[in-house]
Amino acid sequence: MPKDKSTNNTQAPVTKGRRFMKLAGMSASVASRYAGNKVKQAFQTAEQRADSATKMYGNIGSEITDTLGELKGAVMKVGQIASQAKDLFPDEISDALTKLQKEAPPMPYSVIAEQIESSLGKSPHELFKSFDETPFAAASIGQVHRAVTPDGQEVVVKIQYPGVKESVDSDMAHLRFALKASRLLKVKKEVADAYFAEIRERIMYELDYVNEAANLNLFREFHSKHDAKLVIPSVIDEFSTHDVLTLSFEDGDHLNEVKDKGYSEAAITEIGLRIFEIMGREIFELKAVHGDPHPGNFAFRPDGSVVMYDFGCIKRLDPHIVKHYRDIIVAGLSGDLDQLDSSLIAIGGRIAKGPKIEDEYYELWREIFLRPFLTDDPFDFATATMHEDVVKHIPGAMKRMDSLQPVVETAFIDRAVGGHYNTMRELGVKAAFSAPLYDLLEIPQV
Repeated sequence: MPKDKSTNNTQAPVTKGRRFMKLAGMSASVASRYAGNKVKQAFQTAEQRADSATKMYGNIGSEITDTLGELKGAVMKVGQIASQAKDLFPDEISDALTKLQKEAPPMPYSVIAEQIESSLGKSPHELFKSFDETPFAAASIGQVHRAVTPDGQEVVVKIQYPGVKESVDSDMAHLRFALKASRLLKVKKEVADAYFAEIRERIMYELDYVNEAANLNLFREFHSKHDAKLVIPSVIDEFSTHDVLTLSFEDGDHLNEVKDKGYSEAAITEIGLRIFEIMGREIFELKAVHGDPHPGNFAFRPDGSVVMYDFGCIKRLDPHIVKHYRDIIVAGLSGDLDQLDSSLIAIGGRIAKGPKIEDEYYELWREIFLRPFLTDDPFDFATATMHEDVVKHIPGAMKRMDSLQPVVETAFIDRAVGGHYNTMRELGVKAAFSAPLYDLLEIPQV
């Protein structure tokens, strides 16, 4: 597991009343900023209005990020997911929300000890041979402590923060109100509703550690058939419940440690190909995707091994969606733009009654998204600009919203792809990905 990135600066739990007031205050402030900016824009030139909107969104993004980061819990998890939903928000908001991906301040040990005793019936030091009171890692809905079981096994104990489940609906309602009041959502109401419903379902699923234990067992069994160098912790059932999860300790280097430790180019290449094949097998074979690609959920070893943690955010995929997703990729690889259009309609990304999309526009996005796969040569992720190209062409996509719309059912696939793309860039992976993709799709290479 990655080395301890936590801090001793603990954060006391926020009371229900104070939580309500903080979220209500954020909503009122965001709405006030938007209203004030609209009045000011009435007296500005077009250039001044654009500059004013950019500054407003930046300030709103910072305010939302600071509030969600302080409150943690479900609302912070929503913010983390939303940070990768480029289709939903202005760039300034998405960029600000990415700060929530950083590790959160931990809760005091007294809160954690009480939660463990409530869940397992005894205090941590009664249950374990040793229990480190300093957290090993902290996140939005829980934190992790290292421990040793009575029989001497090194483990990590994941404890959910108290009150998170009870605050989900209230937190999400306040966040939705703030986004609606400031006109931040860029999509139609029904699409936004579907996105938030999907996020709520994922969060409630993630808050049940029995589900996470089942996910761990499912993914360990599936991947063990394919790859001995993919390491997934095992569940220690005796010390696990709905809100406490104890796992075997599996060590590895954090993403930001790999370069300092001098991993060989061959190891980096192997890791990059392994990440790609893991994700591909999950989507196309298992039809379930590890939907939280946060760098803290993965670790690496100099022999090319990859360690995967945190299986709370798992999305089971509809086989029909997987089929259409595959058809889109196949059509893109072959350059069959008519089939690409038909497949996008089938998956819900293209509105059939909307204006026809120009071939040139499809070619533009085909080149961006499939860039690593349109050549047999190694693709250098260290110099990749696909993310910049996507941002550059978002305005063009917005102009075609009568024909194009986000696909809710692929949100977590997109999240996984985007997260692993960033990991590849950070690692500096340089490898040939064309043949592995064709193998995953089970089609002959063109």
